[in-house]
Amino acid sequence: MPSSWRSALPSATRRRAIQAAGLTLLAAAAGRAAAAERPKRILLRSSWQTVNIGDIAHTPGLLATLERELPEVEVTLWPSSVAGGVEAMLRRRFPGLRIAADRAAIDAAFADCDLLLHGSGPSLVAEKDLARWRDTTGKPFGVYGITLPRTASTATTPASDEALARTIDLLGEAEFVYFRDTPSLALARTLGCRCPLMDFGPDGAFGTDLHDDARADAFLAANGLEPDRFLCCIPRLRYTPYWSIPDKKRPFDPVKHARNEALREHDHAPLREAITRVVREAGLKVLVCPEDQTQMAVGRERIVERLPDDVRRGVVWRPDYWLTDEALSTYRKSAGLFGNEMHSPIICIGNGVPAIVCRFAEQTSKGLMWRDIGLGDWLFDLDDENDVRRLPDAVLEMAKNPVASRQLAAKARSFVVERQQASMRTIAKLLADEENAS
Repeated sequence: MPSSWRSALPSATRRRAIQAAGLTLLAAAAGRAAAAERPKRILLRSSWQTVNIGDIAHTPGLLATLERELPEVEVTLWPSSVAGGVEAMLRRRFPGLRIAADRAAIDAAFADCDLLLHGSGPSLVAEKDLARWRDTTGKPFGVYGITLPRTASTATTPASDEALARTIDLLGEAEFVYFRDTPSLALARTLGCRCPLMDFGPDGAFGTDLHDDARADAFLAANGLEPDRFLCCIPRLRYTPYWSIPDKKRPFDPVKHARNEALREHDHAPLREAITRVVREAGLKVLVCPEDQTQMAVGRERIVERLPDDVRRGVVWRPDYWLTDEALSTYRKSAGLFGNEMHSPIICIGNGVPAIVCRFAEQTSKGLMWRDIGLGDWLFDLDDENDVRRLPDAVLEMAKNPVASRQLAAKARSFVVERQQASMRTIAKLLADEENAS
């Protein structure tokens, strides 16, 4: 059509053409404005299981960090399990939380969300789901606070070179990967991971701020435990005997069971000695409590029943499992925590409560994060007999010097918060860049 087409059209037709063109421009502008005004959306792949309050804590910890640092972002949780009261607990703290609980909701989240964020875990737990997101949407994804194990976390044999290579290749396609311990970061680099941004980033559970003060206060009162006048102690076998939890439906593992039996006394004798010294020399009580559903029996059999009578009178044994909110409310009222677990110490430090970690080779490298956050003096390797001998002194020192212990915990927490903020800035920039590119 010639350039003089406007003048060649009848006046009424020309007006309609101009009006149509104007409406088209307005509609396009309105579409861009609506897209700009729509909150950015993250699909959080997390919540691996509910038999362990530490595994549960990954999700509310990261949700709280996102809420604090990126309040304008909408988050949808894609869980493996939020059973056993966990969903209700999460909704009490995050009443507006979206949960993609079925295939239709997951598909809708794939369409609506701008970024898939893989939460903390012992490995790239949801590797297949990240690959599905990549292949289906082409949208960016990132990984937050994982360990990269040299061995498979559910097996006693090393992970195959082929499987590890697949993991490294997928991590290389992420926009960012935060490892919760620097040995994992170093391993990824050694294996040639091509991800453009890899760094140390705290386990998501550090951000956990759940509470159930009513339940905690009732338990403490019923058992004669006064605020700041008791420590918490958590037992643990080398391998969690999941075969003893009916809901897990795991077959009995004779190799792992034999390893547990061989070292159960070795790994709990130093805890008993620490408890004995705390009760006798510091005058504090000790609560023996679980992090997972198998540890109540371990605490009774390996610790409480083997204590001297005078010490046992200063010890309380928790006979049942609890959820993360009640546990954290209890930890907050304690003078500190020690034991063979990792995530109760993490949520303690995230709330300024002193916490000593005992680790061993079967737990992968995750425990070494204690050095990364400045708590190397509170990290004890139960495979090192020098550390085993030093543990009771360290626990007693924590109990007898609460002010210094709180200060050390607060310093570590400040470092963790700084790293959380840096990681959230990375996510915010990525979301902004994606919006500008579109």
